[in-house]
This record gives sequence, structure tokens and C-alpha cells, in this order.
Amino acid sequence: IIEKIENLMMELAQLIVRDGEGASKFISISISGTKNDIIAKKIALSIANSPLFKTAMAGSDSNWGRIIMAIGKEKVKINIGKISIKFGKYFVVKNGLSSINKDIRSINKYLKRKEIELSIKVGDGKGKSKVWTCDLTKEYIRINADYRS
Repeated sequence: IIEKIENLMMELAQLIVRDGEGASKFISISISGTKNDIIAKKIALSIANSPLFKTAMAGSDSNWGRIIMAIGKEKVKINIGKISIKFGKYFVVKNGLSSINKDIRSINKYLKRKEIELSIKVGDGKGKSKVWTCDLTKEYIRINADYRS
């Protein structure tokens, strides 16, 4: 019964993200390779809460510098040579080196989807975390700029 409750809670949490004001994309962010799960979650939340990252996703922009910036905000010691970033199955950075030019058309097509998976490996540790977020669209700004309480 505990597993059924956990599955229900996960489904409800995802529905809240999907129903975000003006949201057009559901984004799953997985972090691995950190020293522990707490650090992985901090990094995942930093990316998920970054307006620059969220607006890039609204525009289907594969600007991985915005992801690196969000990781850097957490001031976690990482080896940049071990960072790998993937959108779906497409690497934009592999072992610290940009590989975006190889698959740019496929990546851009992938980022137009309604569901996006972002996977980031930052090292060789056992820490991992997964969070969900949505994009930050012009519609979100319009809804909230016109909102009065």
C-alpha cells in the first residue's frame, strides 16, 4: 500500500508542475555523480528554479551555459572535465567538452517537445536526485503581470 501511496503522490506532484500558469513544457532534471544525494538535489533545484534556464526551455534553446551557471550558483566543487549534459539522448556536453554541434538539429527538434528530460552527470560520486519543473513562458508573465489579489 505504501508503494501505491508513493505513486499517487508522485503523480499528483507531476500534475501540479504540468498545470503551471502558462507552462508549455514538463521538464525532468536528473543529476548524478555527486558526493551525496543532498548535493545532487541542490544542483537539480538550482537548475529547475533558474529563470534563465526556464526561459531557454520556453524558447527551445539548447544554451547549456545557463545550466552550468545554475550549477555554479550552488558553489559545489565539481570537476568540469567530468560534466556531461544530455537533453533526451543527445549530449550537449560530454566529459567537459561541447558536443552540441554534432546533433544541433536533433537537439533543437527534441527541445520543441512537451516533455523534456535533462540528465547531468557531474562526477563519479554515488549521489543522485531528480526534480521536475516547467518552462517560463510569455504567457506566464502575462498571467502574473495582470493578476490582482
